[in-house]
Amino acid sequence: MPRSQRNDNFIDKTFTIVADILLRIIPTTQREREAFTYYRDGMSAQSEGEYAEALQNYYEAMRLEIDPYDRSYIPYNIGLIHTSNGEHAKALEYYFQALERNPSLPQAFNNMAVICHYRGEQAIQQGDPETSEAWFNQAADYRKQAISLAPSNYIEAQNWSKITGRSKV
Repeated sequence: MPRSQRNDNFIDKTFTIVADILLRIIPTTQREREAFTYYRDGMSAQSEGEYAEALQNYYEAMRLEIDPYDRSYIPYNIGLIHTSNGEHAKALEYYFQALERNPSLPQAFNNMAVICHYRGEQAIQQGDPETSEAWFNQAADYRKQAISLAPSNYIEAQNWSKITGRSKV
């Protein structure tokens, strides 16, 4: 049974009903409906911490989805899972894929900045200031891109950039 048919909470059930109605009203192909169903089931599994199930659904959605904009959110969400699992190199790969399809995805740039910042902190702990500086500079570049796309969303990133002197373009 698809996850969308076994949602237990009110919000998931409501979202599923509304999404199903929209899919019937909006002219879409069977393939687009299937892709959306897999994507929706992936989001539901991801929100419950069922990452393996979420990944299976996202991979199937990616196989079916043809619209580049809609498709950009699939690798973005796969990146979120890899970030949560501490698999930062894989996460970066998927954030890059998301940005290839949709270069106006500020949350992908921000998440990449967070990973680079984390790696910069790790380099400091390992006593490698040159590598640390390179990671922090890369984080600053990604933060600038996120901020330019959504200036009011990343106040903390703006403050970090100003405090560290990395706010200049």
